[in-house]
Amino acid sequence: VSIVGIGVAAKIAKRELEQESKKLWQLREMLRLGIEEKIPNVVVNGNQEHCLPGTLDVSFPHAEGESILLYLDLEGIMVSTGSACASGSLEPSYVLLASNVDIELAHGSIRFSFGRYNTEEDVAYVLEKLPPIIKRLREMSTR
Repeated sequence: VSIVGIGVAAKIAKRELEQESKKLWQLREMLRLGIEEKIPNVVVNGNQEHCLPGTLDVSFPHAEGESILLYLDLEGIMVSTGSACASGSLEPSYVLLASNVDIELAHGSIRFSFGRYNTEEDVAYVLEKLPPIIKRLREMSTR
């Protein structure tokens, strides 16, 4: 890859940034609103006006994040339970804990990330699969 190629790629990225950001925000909001509508007792973490368009962090009280992650993975849906720099850790997100999120909520937190190739159909699929998973896990919960 030459310096010229990197320069061209940077120009394309800059040109498409606003449109891409808008698309990611729409997908994020579609998922957020759908989760809030279909699943009772959820907590959307973070400031909803000042956040990145491509991520959504949601806590599901009385459901463990790792269990949610595993069930979603079986459905072909990839999520994480913490920040990208702590992936693979079973500890709750240190970012959520530092933001004074209750440890139980942090343990039931899932981070959804969106990219250029995600679609509204992807979000609809998540909204189809996620509610019964949360319902099942809450029914099994001893809390």
